[in-house]
Amino acid sequence: MAETLNLDTLSAAQIASGIAAGEFSAAEVADAALAAVEAREPEVQAYLQVTPELTRAAAARVDAARAAGEPLPPLAGVPLAIKDNMNLIGTRTTCASRMLENYESPYTATCVARMLEAGCLPVGKANMDEFAFGSSTESSAFHRTNNPWDTERVPGGSSGGSAAAVAAGEATLALGSDTGGSIRQPASLCGVVGMKPTYGAVSRYGVVAFGSSLDQVGPFGRSVSDVSLAMNALVGAGKDPYDCTSQDCPVDFLEHLNDDIAGRRVGIIPAFMEAEGLMPEVKRAVELAAEKLVDQGAELVEVELPHLDAAIAAYYVIGPAEAFSNLARFDGVRYGYQEPMCATLAEQSSLSRAHGFGQEAKRRQMLGAYLLSSGVYDKYYYAAAKARTLITRDYAAAYQKVDTILMPASPRAAFKFGEISDPTQMYLSDMYTISLNIAGNGGISVPVGLGEDSQLPVAVQLQGPAFRDRDLLMFARAVERGFAGADGAPALSVAPGFAGKGGERA
Repeated sequence: MAETLNLDTLSAAQIASGIAAGEFSAAEVADAALAAVEAREPEVQAYLQVTPELTRAAAARVDAARAAGEPLPPLAGVPLAIKDNMNLIGTRTTCASRMLENYESPYTATCVARMLEAGCLPVGKANMDEFAFGSSTESSAFHRTNNPWDTERVPGGSSGGSAAAVAAGEATLALGSDTGGSIRQPASLCGVVGMKPTYGAVSRYGVVAFGSSLDQVGPFGRSVSDVSLAMNALVGAGKDPYDCTSQDCPVDFLEHLNDDIAGRRVGIIPAFMEAEGLMPEVKRAVELAAEKLVDQGAELVEVELPHLDAAIAAYYVIGPAEAFSNLARFDGVRYGYQEPMCATLAEQSSLSRAHGFGQEAKRRQMLGAYLLSSGVYDKYYYAAAKARTLITRDYAAAYQKVDTILMPASPRAAFKFGEISDPTQMYLSDMYTISLNIAGNGGISVPVGLGEDSQLPVAVQLQGPAFRDRDLLMFARAVERGFAGADGAPALSVAPGFAGKGGERA
């Protein structure tokens, strides 16, 4: 049997440097990544579409550049999973919905293009909750994605496929989108690092919109260093002229990654640590993370966000209202599934939407339609907009006192499929993440090990001021250091049962 490269223990930087040094080729990396997907995907189901032709073509370009003596990009040969709400020429972009089941990407999203320009190999399009509506990836129209740590449990959502692909070693990096926690919550449940950058730091051009004032693209990786490399690729090229919300963020996210945090102030919100629904093992993890930061010289400071109780209510007004507006285009005429044999255009549009959208997508659009209707808009949408302003001011006031805020990323470890059937209870899965999207600041989920009770991944979340994402990564690295093993490796790596499977040298 031919020798196969094992990518499970290699970071993104190690893959790129190994190719540059001639230790192995990008073609070998592509073969190893695809072999791992073939071996592990039946149990994980992280992908909706695997793209071996695109993977190998990208690898061939990297190997040709090295053979020609050209300098290689920083992520040369690194396998990448792409959430299926991001366009990539040569793939379908379905948003895990029957509505877009056969939609061929007409162009490539800026965030994807920047990762490919940095040398990544596109392995495939990752599964998600339909149109990013969900917290468990159960609302995908095609199949569920299983958590690699326990395949009877959810991977989180809506970027569950992206998180699971990294946790199972089916990709080294992945892209997700975060509207109310859809990167940080699945990262927490799957034991990987997931970052939601400041709104505007990463272009949204070519990403199918859910909530245009809330959505933000961000990376997953198995270490803070890998996520920092991905942030350099996503942000380093500067403002995207195709996205009017895109901003110039001329920083190197690796530059201060390992800086000393002595004297820095870390905020703790006491009310958050006593919230109903917070599992004891998650609370203990946050408390231990705080101790690890103090051990490195940080100072803990209690802060208050007085209007945070309004965050979920405001989100479920603003989000559905924007979703209703954004998804109105999928009517079976301009885009999407088209119901055949209808007598009138109105009937065709109505039936196309009825049969093309799943239950949660319909629920959120109907709620959005109601919230934007005459007589209701003034009562609810204006109130949500005011709450958003107050929450944003609360954060600004808190960051006058502290450099970052430490809290849970998810109130619990991964739950079993079907365990939460009440939509309102499912919405509470994002109780610690939603406020950040309301304010537009940056946040990151960092795994700290396995929960004492569940023996499943638990994580902490760090939040920071707008456009201070480099500092946020520095604090995340400090947390990672605090929980690292004796060899300095992150607390968690590829999930047991998947490490080496389909990627061992034989």
